[in-house]
Amino acid sequence: QVQLVESGGGLVQPGGSLRLSCAASGFTFSSAVMSWYRQAPGKERELVARITPRGAIFSVADSVKGRFTISRDNAKNTLYLQMNSLKPEETAVYYCNRENYWGQGTQVTVSS
Repeated sequence: QVQLVESGGGLVQPGGSLRLSCAASGFTFSSAVMSWYRQAPGKERELVARITPRGAIFSVADSVKGRFTISRDNAKNTLYLQMNSLKPEETAVYYCNRENYWGQGTQVTVSS
């Protein structure tokens, strides 16, 4: 069965960086469009970034452009999200996604 397992979240100070990972299994990862979403408290889940099977980035939220980078390693069946210059308002649960499959999420808290 499809499994998506996120890791790498935590507490970081404003302006800091984190790298999230998503380990995928149960499907052909190298053929899948993959995405990162996030959901802040009291808000709807929103798309952060999306990447094609070959690694082309075809969707990035305006609010994270220039600071977040989505990437993938098809040999490791792993999706990444490098997040730089983090802001307090980006505190959220970050989710890995493939079509209608979701991971359990990883909490990112940006606070001093």
